[in-house]
Amino acid sequence: MKKCIYVVEDNATIREMIEFLLIEEQYDVKVCPNTSMFWQEMQHHKPDMVVLDVMLPDGNGLDICAKLKRNVKTYDIPVMIMSAGNQLSQIKAKCEAEDFINKPFDLNDFVHRVEHHVQN
Repeated sequence: MKKCIYVVEDNATIREMIEFLLIEEQYDVKVCPNTSMFWQEMQHHKPDMVVLDVMLPDGNGLDICAKLKRNVKTYDIPVMIMSAGNQLSQIKAKCEAEDFINKPFDLNDFVHRVEHHVQN
């Protein structure tokens, strides 16, 4: 069975690129342009990993991460935070995500990180 990854990214170009990349790597991918859609998807299925943008139109990835990590049913889902800013050290202090990546990122590095977290 394919591993499922949720991608929460408001930028359509980035969202579609990540979706294409992960589908090519044989993952089942659910893309969400905002936090509302993400929480709707979470009602239906628990993913194997979540990739979150920090800045979203109706919230932010740090809040999603915090909520996932506080819930006994979802705390073990690996989370990768993506940020276009250079404030990763500040973001790391606010979030218990397993990984952090700056945008723009190297596609091979991104895939390698996803594989690492989904395998473990």
